[in-house]
Amino acid sequence: MKPCLLIAVFSITMCSSSFCQYYLRGEVKDDKGRLMPNVKINLQSKGNYPFSSGGSGLFGIPTSRAIDTIILMYDGYEVLRKAVETEQYQTLIMKVLPSKIAPAKTKLSSKTINLQKEDNLLSSVLGESYSSLTENAFIDANKYPETGFSLSVDRASYSNVRRFLSNEMNVPPDAVRIEEMLNYFDLRTNKNTNASKNFTCNSILSSCPWNPENKLFFINLTAPKINLDTIPSSNLVFLIDVSGSMERPNRLPLLQSAFKLLVENLRAKDTIAIVTYGGGVAIRLASASGAEKERINNIIDSLYADGDTPGEGAIRTAYAVARRSFIRNGNNRIILATDGDFNVGQTTELELEDLISFERQSGIYLTCIGVGMGNYKDSKLEILSKKGNGNFAYLDNINEAEKVLVTEFTKTIYAVANDAFVNVRFNKNIVKDYRLIGFDNRKDAITDSSSVLDGGEVGSGHNTMAVFEIIPQSNIDSAANLANLTLQYHLPNDEKILTQKFDQPFYPKEFLSTPPAIRFATAVTMFGSLLKQSKYAKFSYEDVIQIATASADPNSTKQQEFISLLQKADKVYNYTKKKRK
Repeated sequence: MKPCLLIAVFSITMCSSSFCQYYLRGEVKDDKGRLMPNVKINLQSKGNYPFSSGGSGLFGIPTSRAIDTIILMYDGYEVLRKAVETEQYQTLIMKVLPSKIAPAKTKLSSKTINLQKEDNLLSSVLGESYSSLTENAFIDANKYPETGFSLSVDRASYSNVRRFLSNEMNVPPDAVRIEEMLNYFDLRTNKNTNASKNFTCNSILSSCPWNPENKLFFINLTAPKINLDTIPSSNLVFLIDVSGSMERPNRLPLLQSAFKLLVENLRAKDTIAIVTYGGGVAIRLASASGAEKERINNIIDSLYADGDTPGEGAIRTAYAVARRSFIRNGNNRIILATDGDFNVGQTTELELEDLISFERQSGIYLTCIGVGMGNYKDSKLEILSKKGNGNFAYLDNINEAEKVLVTEFTKTIYAVANDAFVNVRFNKNIVKDYRLIGFDNRKDAITDSSSVLDGGEVGSGHNTMAVFEIIPQSNIDSAANLANLTLQYHLPNDEKILTQKFDQPFYPKEFLSTPPAIRFATAVTMFGSLLKQSKYAKFSYEDVIQIATASADPNSTKQQEFISLLQKADKVYNYTKKKRK
């Protein structure tokens, strides 16, 4: 063969080799065999061009090499570097860094630095379980001027209170979360729609109706409201408990009606999947457009209750389904509806915590909806929703379902901020002592020295109210600020920390001159304190009824219902006292 011909053949061979394409496919798992979404991937042949395992934990990358080097990186895990044959399917296992192996830190609803509190346990009544709470006490502002609370405020407690009183039963004290009762109502003093990209803050300082020497400090924080025209597409998975315990009318049948109300709000660009568990786990609907309302509702209507409760397997399946339909920069959310009884698989709160904490890294939120009376597991649902970066509601009737899933649809379903919490620094020259009413911590969290303040998910337009009782100093400079607030959060799908600061002036008002919403909020706070059997509740049901009646909005069905609930509680608790005599 002539030299020039040899050179030509060699050139053609090298050229074809350099353009030969391979397709590297595989999956990324942790050392427990769980798929890991959103792992950063680099191939040596691609330089610094980034890839990822996506929302499913799977990947597929074109490469020109038969053997390439893959590099995997994920926060809290060892960097994995490995030579791979690109024609073979790869299963890559990532290991947790030694410093990350310790259990996740316990989360607090509120926290004052360096403050030690007493030990406590979990409470139970009628087979139901509630996280046992320790009431916040007065704090010396000179020693501990800073305190904080989470904006993760669910609204389940009020419905629980209504459920017990409707059955003329005493309310378990640990089923009462005053901040949840308070934030069940929209009691903002400024009703203007918050169309800005930032939170707004309004505060009022009033005299205290049960202790004239003290003050009540109300903080109202309102989240930005998403423009309905720009709401992102939703990828929703309904995870519905259809086990035998769900057969009663106030459980599965109520949920079926509730979910059909939600379906009416869906758009064609939203996707819906339905997973059920009861005697096994089943995918009843893999994925459907929100426009297919009749098809979705027919599947919901076809559900019936039977079997045991494989909750762990159901949760894993729901996350897998959500990952398959993951919408980048969309609203990806599982809505778990149950009486909270998980009797097959991982059943302890710590095990469920670990599972949900891992899954939340996928960018999928978890909303929990509780139903039922007796055997209801409020404590488990609370853990699941908080660890799943979501929210929690309790449905005791169809009106409540309409409130949560229709009237407050955007608050429940669309997050505008994650890991949100507020730090309050009181002016010790004005405030002698203070106590945060509500936002009580679970007793096991208080005794854990590594506990941290738990920032929460905040829905579109959501309003959060917090109330402090303050013992003022004897000599006060009225020109100084009462306190300084710092709000910290980050946007969904963005880890950048954002902060907003608010100065709170010292401008006290007489209680009767405050807006009706503030006086009604005071009545709700007092009612919660009585139900919790608080040592600070130095007032009667009659006192609360009087304040609520004078301040309630006559056009608000919810506020008028509250007065009826107060009257029922007065009857239940006074009857109990008479019986004891």
